[in-house]
Amino acid sequence: MSTPPPPGGTITLAGKTVSRLGLGTMRLTGPGTWGDPANRDSALSVLRQAVHPYGITHIDTADAYGPHTVEHLIRDALYPCPPGLLIATKVGMLRPGPDLWAPHGHPAYLRSAVEASLGAEWLELCHLHHIDPEVPLADQLATLHALQQEGKIGLIGLSKVTPETVRAVAKVTPVAAVRNVLHLNDRHDPVLELCRDQNIPYIPYRPLTASSLARNQGPEAALAWLLQLGPHVAPTRGTNQPHHLHELVTAAGRS
Repeated sequence: MSTPPPPGGTITLAGKTVSRLGLGTMRLTGPGTWGDPANRDSALSVLRQAVHPYGITHIDTADAYGPHTVEHLIRDALYPCPPGLLIATKVGMLRPGPDLWAPHGHPAYLRSAVEASLGAEWLELCHLHHIDPEVPLADQLATLHALQQEGKIGLIGLSKVTPETVRAVAKVTPVAAVRNVLHLNDRHDPVLELCRDQNIPYIPYRPLTASSLARNQGPEAALAWLLQLGPHVAPTRGTNQPHHLHELVTAAGRS
């Protein structure tokens, strides 16, 4: 099979050259990011088509999606993973029920979350999903560092953070990537410039959220705006529909 061009170009994440357009997987669950999707076959198809024929090689997931629903879908759809595919995950969020999210960074919980997420391969890029303000940041990082030393996770990323947090973490351990919300209706995030200056990949998620421009002109406008912000920007966008996946990849290719 021929290798398709990577949508949006390429970026280096966790030591791999991957597509700048990544696939977010939160939508591959039931309502409220809870339980199984209404159409499991469609969800599996989205995952498989993202990789081939569309050439997306960065897939973003989390143990909280379902919880664990998407992890099982990814294993069923894609394992054994092609060598160039990066599956990044996130830990540190409890799910009390549909649409409910609660940061939980207790060291024992972070360890159990990583252990539960381990499948056929180690976790190459593991983001702290949301820093728990009730637990010392040093304790949360020490747990992830210990899991690194044990060979269970690779590099450490951050999600939903401020510049101050990025700087604090960078004093303790290298920051492999940062995931924050950024889109046409919420265009300012000082972390974007900090990541550029420190050569940290910046992964904006929900890039089409609430954007009248994206609704009126399609995803091309929103993705083009993000991709022109700098080569360190690698947006992820989720969908549970194969036809929508095609539209996103086409838009990234034109951007």
